[in-house]
Amino acid sequence: MSPGRIAVLTLLGAIAAGSAIAVVHARHESRRSFVELTRLEAERDELNIEFGRLQLEQATWAETNRIEQIAATQLGMVFPGAADTRVVRR
Repeated sequence: MSPGRIAVLTLLGAIAAGSAIAVVHARHESRRSFVELTRLEAERDELNIEFGRLQLEQATWAETNRIEQIAATQLGMVFPGAADTRVVRR
């Protein structure tokens, strides 16, 4: 074989090896990204569940009956009677 042919074969071998390494690296990154995506999706689902629970809790705490009950029992508040009501007209 001529020295030029050996150089070309060596160059082609190096290119093939570099390409193989690049493929392995790309697959590794792809798998790593997929694992991260799966983890983030699971975290998102957990946060959505917690958000739903918090919305339900907020709705429970904000119910009119509950607010009236707390106002009456803890603060001693009552609805004003007719004698305590004044109508202001312009």
